[in-house]
Amino acid sequence: MKSDPPTRRHRAPVTLAAALGALAVLATGCASGSADPVAATLAPVPPATAELTEENVNAWLDGLVPTELARTEIPGASISVVHEGELLTARGYGYADTGVDGDEPTPVDPEETLFRVGSVSKLFTATAVMQLVERGDVDLDTDIGEYLDFDPPTNFDEPITTRHLLTHTPGFEERIEGAILTVDDDNDLARRLSVDPPEQVYPPGTVPSYSNHGNALAGLIVEQVGGVPFDDYVQDEILKPLGMDSSSFAQPLPDDLQGRLAGSYPITGGPAQPFEVVAEAPAGALTASSTDMARFMLAHMPREGEEEILEPTTLEQMHAPALEADVLGTFAEGPRMTLGFFEEDRNGHRILGHGGDTQHFHSEMQILPEERSGIFVTLNGSGNSGMASHLLRLDVVDGFFDRYFPAEDGGGEEVSVQDTAAEHAAMAAGSYMASRRMESTFLAALDLLGQTKVQDLGDGTILVTPGPATFAPTVYEEVDPWVWRQVGGHSVLTMRPDKDGQSVEAIGFESAFTLLRIDTEYQPLVALPIIIGSVLILVVTMLSWPIGALLRRRASRPGRGREGRLARVLTRVGVGSAVAALLAWVAVVMVIMEFLPVPALALRAIQALQLIGILAILPAAWSLFQDVRRRAGWKYVVGGALVLIALLGVQWFAVTFGLLFPSITY
Repeated sequence: MKSDPPTRRHRAPVTLAAALGALAVLATGCASGSADPVAATLAPVPPATAELTEENVNAWLDGLVPTELARTEIPGASISVVHEGELLTARGYGYADTGVDGDEPTPVDPEETLFRVGSVSKLFTATAVMQLVERGDVDLDTDIGEYLDFDPPTNFDEPITTRHLLTHTPGFEERIEGAILTVDDDNDLARRLSVDPPEQVYPPGTVPSYSNHGNALAGLIVEQVGGVPFDDYVQDEILKPLGMDSSSFAQPLPDDLQGRLAGSYPITGGPAQPFEVVAEAPAGALTASSTDMARFMLAHMPREGEEEILEPTTLEQMHAPALEADVLGTFAEGPRMTLGFFEEDRNGHRILGHGGDTQHFHSEMQILPEERSGIFVTLNGSGNSGMASHLLRLDVVDGFFDRYFPAEDGGGEEVSVQDTAAEHAAMAAGSYMASRRMESTFLAALDLLGQTKVQDLGDGTILVTPGPATFAPTVYEEVDPWVWRQVGGHSVLTMRPDKDGQSVEAIGFESAFTLLRIDTEYQPLVALPIIIGSVLILVVTMLSWPIGALLRRRASRPGRGREGRLARVLTRVGVGSAVAALLAWVAVVMVIMEFLPVPALALRAIQALQLIGILAILPAAWSLFQDVRRRAGWKYVVGGALVLIALLGVQWFAVTFGLLFPSITY
């Protein structure tokens, strides 16, 4: 589960395409500045409390979901709801198989149809770890090297612990390469995690940064401490005891389950796609029916006389916030990660859950342990827009909580704006980028597409563009020191000041995501004009060569003399190489967006072109010097100066954003 936008309630899509699509939405929001921030923060008035019964829920879902599927053009959905320790209802909508491939359309059956649940799988991994903790085989605060047959590379003195893995704080950067495989590819978990792992870029426990690699390491601990392959352990210790006989981590699926898997449809009206093999299986490989997922939700709401996969005290430990202020600082004042679950407060109710996405399946699970209720939603298509599946899930899940678990007084929660709001708003103003990023790879340049701007509105509120949980310019007010809540909504941000107390260094949201203040050179308003302007100059220069030669021939004018010809030729080679390299990088990103491999030789060739462009700075500078010395004329001097500046601009961009990193892992 490699890449995902900073979406509401911790979605974790594996697709770079989905991530870039969301980043494009964010970039559009940042650039336009035209959206109405007040309109973006107004939440609908919750309806009157409805009785949570099977009949009521069915009527509500039947009125909502078919309309949403038609609007988003997502083929099918399956939904299960639990309440008071029982499965309340399970509903199927739309089609598991659309029939576009020539077969008869097959409707979704909530018991029979299987879906890939994406990163909701992480809750099973965390549950398996807690079983080992309960048995005394694993200690949450021991160096994970004690449980693995290799030493995970670290860049800090503090050891990585299992607690860090389950709370998304081991400090790893993001990696994309090989996240999705085919059924014919080798997929050994230990080899995947031990060979060329992502860099550790943050001290453990300090910067929440969603990490598939970290969760997969937790799964490997289960495998190596448990003494059996991870999927076998989960099958024997979680799925079988709970009666989840329609679920499996196996890739491909066992023969008796293969024919029940819903088709996956990334494009509206397009054919179903092949089975997706998730390389880091513990982080996202589970296949299940919605009724099986109801059984798992119920397992986290202990019922007397029922099968227990964890003791009540272990469940209580797993559901409690897992990191304190000694490592999180002021982030601990807002929603935090438990040992696997994301924490959220809505309408005065504490919610635990997880979302998940593969390339084509999209799911959401939310439970209220104290009320012994929960809802699971899963979809088998991405729909007609980049955010279609995300917004559909929000409509269902948010509608469920607003309808059946509204605030006790029937209205919004009262907030008391803090006296420190004006001071803290001024400290927060600036630009930020996500901590979940590819810092040591050539994809670091993608940071330019997903930055967030915080503006002090001068009245003790801030405008966040885009709001990390709303995807639109959103106004927040400070409701506790360093804790900010969406005006008229539920989204919560927490801020952490720097050591000097002069500015905000980081903003936390949704328990496992952080925005980090960025330096000036990484801001789009600086970097994009430099690289765009440089490329335009180089392209115009390349076009001027044949056009100039043609005009001289028609006018019977001689070309430039032989003096300095070598420097000019080398400059031209460098200009062409620099432009070719940048175009090739764009093509590489497009290939990666389709989750296709890029040969290492091709990446090295692009880096060689980039290096030739950088080396061309020397002959370009020499040629300009010679033109000035010989008084070749202002046109040659200005043209030479612009080419030199453009080559310097490309060099700056390549170095700043890692296009020449020695490692070509991504």
